[in-house]
Amino acid sequence: MVEKVIQLKCKCNEYPWGRQGPNSLAAKLCAKTPGTDFKIDENTPYSEMWMGTYPELPSYVLETGEDLQDVLDKNAEDLIGKHTISKFNHTKIPYLPKVLSIAKALPLQLHPNKDLAAQLHSQDPDQFTDPNHKPEIALALSDFEAFCGFKPLQDIQRLMELPPLQPFLPTVRKADFDDQTLKHVVKTMLKASDEVIKKTNDALLELPKEQFGKDSYIPDLIPRLSSQYDKTDNGIVVALITMNYLKLKKGDSIYIPADGIHAYLSGDIIECMARSNNVLNTGFCPRADRNSVDMFTSCLTFVPHSADDCLLKPKPFERSKNGKTQIYAPPLSEFNVLATALKDGEEETVGAVDGPSILLVTQGEGTMKADGKEYELKEGYIFFVGHGVEVQYKATKGLDINTFYVE
Repeated sequence: MVEKVIQLKCKCNEYPWGRQGPNSLAAKLCAKTPGTDFKIDENTPYSEMWMGTYPELPSYVLETGEDLQDVLDKNAEDLIGKHTISKFNHTKIPYLPKVLSIAKALPLQLHPNKDLAAQLHSQDPDQFTDPNHKPEIALALSDFEAFCGFKPLQDIQRLMELPPLQPFLPTVRKADFDDQTLKHVVKTMLKASDEVIKKTNDALLELPKEQFGKDSYIPDLIPRLSSQYDKTDNGIVVALITMNYLKLKKGDSIYIPADGIHAYLSGDIIECMARSNNVLNTGFCPRADRNSVDMFTSCLTFVPHSADDCLLKPKPFERSKNGKTQIYAPPLSEFNVLATALKDGEEETVGAVDGPSILLVTQGEGTMKADGKEYELKEGYIFFVGHGVEVQYKATKGLDINTFYVE
């Protein structure tokens, strides 16, 4: 008989935008996995803990040290299930969950759609390491700031009337400020020289705050972003003028479609995406690390186009026996995310799903019964659960669990 519940150990990477040492929740969760050799260095920025089978930072079986993908390949039908194998035509987990701890803005970016991803992968497999798209969700574990999608057109048009921004408008203007006008604005901003961007930011800071209307945060964020990168970074103008600025609380979530422009700014989050690591960067990073502005703007989509449209709201999960589990269900086939929250002494049963799951304990202590065995749960514990397995939770100390799964 194949064990359908497998405890995992994972690793954490160290990008400069990560939170320092023990301030990084990603690092703290990674270090609390029993039997792990991961130790936190106080002077290192820890950015992401990855879970799953993506080869860049795969998970390993805690008991044996085996690569999880090797175990899945040997027991594919028992663990992944015929339905998921048939659906995706492979024996890999079709999603990639992460915990991110963000101290400063991530690169201004988008993830190419499937067609472009396949093309880029064939041309440059070292940079674009797979042919897949990468729609994703970000679920806040703490206060979370992000730039996500574009503001409503009328809001952008109003800001573009400010004198420092008018040079980015088309010479010949349409009667209506539409998405094509916005694309021209974004492209012109991204191609502007260091000198032009610095001059624009300086001029914006000289304006009275009330001229920014409901976007009065703009003059407050210019110095903050300039200190993180430089006043010459093109991403500052693009993000502040054209994009939605969101301040989210724990439990809030946003959805980023393929080709959706975004940049996370601060906080601890769970991020889950289709199985891919492809990205096009064009701001909040050195010029040498940026991709082609023409390519970036050619594949921009204009969804979402308001702050409300960015949000992915949870709903009760129909297979939750005691009503303690909510589902975040983005409009894609690769994954959903469950959030189970139990107070001291509370219990929950979550019905079986057709595909493989990965679950992460982000807070508290308790037990899990699954596949005929009982497992200890503590903060930082991570499990793979094979398809068709019901799980029962009991909290001894307030328990928060996130489960990633495919149907």
